[in-house]
Amino acid sequence: MKILFKNALILTMKDEKIIHGDLLVKDNRIAEIASKINKNADRVIDCEGNLLMPGFKNAHGHSAMCFARSLADDMNLNTWLNKYIWPKEKKLTKEDVYALTKVSVLEYLTSGITSVMDMYYYPKDLARSFLDMNMRAVVLLAPWLSSLTKEDTIKLISNNNKDSLVNYALSFHAEYTMSEAELKRLHTLQKELKAPVYPHMSETKKEVNDCIKRHKTTPGVYINKLGLFDYGGGIFHGVHLTREDIKVLKNKHISVCTCPGSNAKLASGIAPIKTLTKNGINISIGTDGPASNNGLDMFREMYLTSVLSKLKENDPASLKAFDVLKMATVNGANFLNLKDADILAKGKLADIIMIDLSKPDMQPINNIINNIVYSGNKLDVKMTMINGKILYFNNKFYLKEDIKKIYQNALKVSRKIAK
Repeated sequence: MKILFKNALILTMKDEKIIHGDLLVKDNRIAEIASKINKNADRVIDCEGNLLMPGFKNAHGHSAMCFARSLADDMNLNTWLNKYIWPKEKKLTKEDVYALTKVSVLEYLTSGITSVMDMYYYPKDLARSFLDMNMRAVVLLAPWLSSLTKEDTIKLISNNNKDSLVNYALSFHAEYTMSEAELKRLHTLQKELKAPVYPHMSETKKEVNDCIKRHKTTPGVYINKLGLFDYGGGIFHGVHLTREDIKVLKNKHISVCTCPGSNAKLASGIAPIKTLTKNGINISIGTDGPASNNGLDMFREMYLTSVLSKLKENDPASLKAFDVLKMATVNGANFLNLKDADILAKGKLADIIMIDLSKPDMQPINNIINNIVYSGNKLDVKMTMINGKILYFNNKFYLKEDIKKIYQNALKVSRKIAK
């Protein structure tokens, strides 16, 4: 299948340069980018001067948590988890997770998100939902969330393939939900796989202070002491990091995924983006789950990443728009280990979005990149393509799934869980 995009503005994300030209997709890869392409194609799309760019990478999500969207708000993380979320999650079945995840995938598509790193219960069913929706994903295998055996975990991670829509990675929820014995067993498995690990870390002051009480040190130093950072990986949140934590992250090549919407809503704090950047640490952006955010909108996350950093540093120049856009695309691809989906170039995966530049918030076009980060919103997404397939175009979904049935199934599960 060949799809030819004509008359487009193209932001490859290799740099800030925007070119006018055509882009040809063959099967699931980009076949050519040029000022003019005169080749036969199965479908020709006139972009009418709109912008093609790499899709956004959501580096942290709990997709199936949409069951709790707008049902448990206005409380801190500790109360939110212990009093509401964890008790409700005990009622979830694998089919519930499968059904709920589909709702979030629809929202990802409308936001131009073409891949997600997701942590939740029943990872095989989570993966099944992503595959059925044609969504690219990295599904995390966290011992406390899963009944998977050691053999299952080894098999899934060992069979990862860069051409697969869904791959797997090793994780654990957080230091405060795992005993030291459990973390040591996880490290034994990690050494066998030589796999990176991805936990929540330093999300709240309470988490950090409690870890210091238990282990006489911060989560970052403690996790590193156990050897869990020996094979790289990344952490989610990283709001309350000490200098020693940052030194560990830098030396062990650990990436950080910031989740500004969720962290701000739960009043957890603002991540030290400028300091992390100065230390050469790869920073990506995540939405977190739809229960704590509550939206899955990468435009909102980019805006918050930028303005909250400016506020924290008392410096409006602390973070440039292109750097934030890079976090949401290229850096996110690095975080998810999707090296073939980072930029638009010949041979790269065809995970492409089109931004409608005719929208009022994109006018006048003084600076397209700044418009995307500072004034853009998900309504500007005209098209989302994943793996060479157009899944969302002109406000319509192009999926095998019945959209109304997806909503009905999710509502049925949500009502069951809410009782």
